[in-house]
Amino acid sequence: MNTHTFLKSTFLLCLVGIFTACGGTQKQSSTDESDSLNTHIIPKEQWLDTDGNPINAHGGGLLYHEGTYYWYGEYKVGKTYLPEWATWECYRTDVTGVSCYSSTDLLNWKFEGVVLKAVPDDENHDLHPSKVLERPKVVYNAKTKKFVMWAHVESADYSKAAAGVAISDTPNGEFTYLGSFRPNETMSRDQTVFVDDDGKAYQFSSSEHNQTMHINELADDYLKPTGRYVRRFVDQAREAPAVFKKDGKYYMLSSGCTGWDPNRAELAVADSIMGEWTVLGDPCRGVDADKTFYGQSTFVQPIAGKENAYVAMFDMWKKTDLADSRYIWLPIVVQNDTLTIPYMEKWNIEEVFGK
Repeated sequence: MNTHTFLKSTFLLCLVGIFTACGGTQKQSSTDESDSLNTHIIPKEQWLDTDGNPINAHGGGLLYHEGTYYWYGEYKVGKTYLPEWATWECYRTDVTGVSCYSSTDLLNWKFEGVVLKAVPDDENHDLHPSKVLERPKVVYNAKTKKFVMWAHVESADYSKAAAGVAISDTPNGEFTYLGSFRPNETMSRDQTVFVDDDGKAYQFSSSEHNQTMHINELADDYLKPTGRYVRRFVDQAREAPAVFKKDGKYYMLSSGCTGWDPNRAELAVADSIMGEWTVLGDPCRGVDADKTFYGQSTFVQPIAGKENAYVAMFDMWKKTDLADSRYIWLPIVVQNDTLTIPYMEKWNIEEVFGK
């Protein structure tokens, strides 16, 4: 090899080395940023899925099944608008469907797709873009081996006040919509579904024009009510119920009814799910606790494999840009018989609850 060729080759190798080094540094920097986001929960920030896209799962809930968490929520895309006829702030986006994400650590979320899709070619369908689809929750029925989704479905003018039900054979597969109804012939708006240790399921719904909470016992297939229900929190105007169980007692986190604007959260407890409930007060602690940190409850998830470890999920609504609404997930701290939800700007599951 002559001197010219040697120098030219050396120069090219140096360029490759420099390019590789720069690329490595850039990738490392990106990895560092990704690691930071993927090892801590940072409320109110924009959360990205494993493909780098914003997570779009509002008003949702989690299902833990065979070692994996599945997060279902309202898939909001497009412009937020206020209908011309509106006499209140019923901001909305067109119905697109229900999204699903999966994770094994509650931190890194893979987009599984839109598992319940809108039906744009039928104006009378509950899932037509012009209608309203809110607060989807999915539970697994061990007897039927089906995944059952309940959601609040509405007519465009919010007069329907019904529950819609869909089923799937897999947690991340396409759900088949079965239709809608008013549970026990009563209104059903903000809602959640809870499965007890004995396999019995219950739907909690804001009813009677959002003034009273109904607890509806579900049939063994989870597809319809049994006809047995109770009225609780009568004339207290509670919505956004999130239900969990701890040490044999039932807890419900909820919000007041102030539209898209935040208000004070409330925690209640009962010895029996359809028994009497006692209000414990506001569990939130820290800056803006009286406004639920500018969030609204949607779900409480027990952390698998850990005792007394729960994540309280809230939506931070942006009423004029709903697609950019954010998520506030915080730990529920258990001290003796007291449950509190302290605000943390950044937190780690193992740091809070132990390994």
